[in-house]
Amino acid sequence: MSDDMLPVIWALIIGLSVALYVVLDGLDLGIGILFPFLKDEAERDLAMNSVAPYWDGNETWLVMGGVGLWVAFPKAYAIILPAVYLPIIVMLLALIFRGVAFEFRWVAKPTHHHWDLSFTAGSIVATFSQGVVLGALLQEIRVQDGQFAGGALDWLSPFSLMCGAALVAGYGLLGATWLMMKTGGAVADHARRLGEPLLFAMLAFVAVVSLWTPLQIDRIAQRWFSLPNLYLLAPIPIATAILAWLCWRGMRRHRDVMPFACAAGMFLLAYLGLVISNAPYLVPPSLTIWQAAADPSSQFFFLVGAVVLLPMVLGYTVFVFWLFRGRLQPGEGYH
Repeated sequence: MSDDMLPVIWALIIGLSVALYVVLDGLDLGIGILFPFLKDEAERDLAMNSVAPYWDGNETWLVMGGVGLWVAFPKAYAIILPAVYLPIIVMLLALIFRGVAFEFRWVAKPTHHHWDLSFTAGSIVATFSQGVVLGALLQEIRVQDGQFAGGALDWLSPFSLMCGAALVAGYGLLGATWLMMKTGGAVADHARRLGEPLLFAMLAFVAVVSLWTPLQIDRIAQRWFSLPNLYLLAPIPIATAILAWLCWRGMRRHRDVMPFACAAGMFLLAYLGLVISNAPYLVPPSLTIWQAAADPSSQFFFLVGAVVLLPMVLGYTVFVFWLFRGRLQPGEGYH
């Protein structure tokens, strides 16, 4: 195997891990975001039970993506982490707090209302922090002599805050469409009523990011709007618009799977668009995947472990989702 191919393989592994995390953990974070809009305890119980078998396993992909960046691209890791230390720490604390609330809520009944608030707050703060980190990366990190050269609050900007709000809306849409697919009755009806405004909010945020980034960064404008790239990349926004229409149509017609599948597809297309805008940079516009890569022997050593573990984690994920397939009815659950 060529040494130049190893960074590409690792970039694909990390990219797959991040994509799976965004969709899979996004749906259960979305449940927490929507929690206050559910009418009573029975509805909130059903919503939590719809993700109970999956939620902790979904975060495996976040760990895999972070560890992959550390072992395969240590130079990028050493630059990105100092640039976003604060939102990363807040995100991790919120995920821990949310996980504790998820479990303690069941054992604290009937005095569990503060855990409901904790579950919601942890979900919103973790999601918002992830969006802020994304925005900080997209607006470019200051690098000098191969090291982070910015300040502790460089990540804090109108653009990064907007990305945080965008991710809250997007994860809320994933959570709503998941509830449409996995539950029935009043919970699914509430999810449909929430789904439409969340869909339009997500589309608005996607449009703002799609315009803001090329206006702010010349290399992204050149990537998307120069010829023949304009024609080659046009299918991405067109496919996004089609999926958005199908998602809306599926909600209106009370379809089970279509809204969630289309919402997940929109997320993946948005993710693909961000990758296209910044490839082959890991730290735009300073370090490419080859410049940030670890020694080839280190990459190959860890790749052997990834080749063994990645199919196992994928297989486990598929098995759990298949095992707990089907729609939950009121009163049913896993606790």
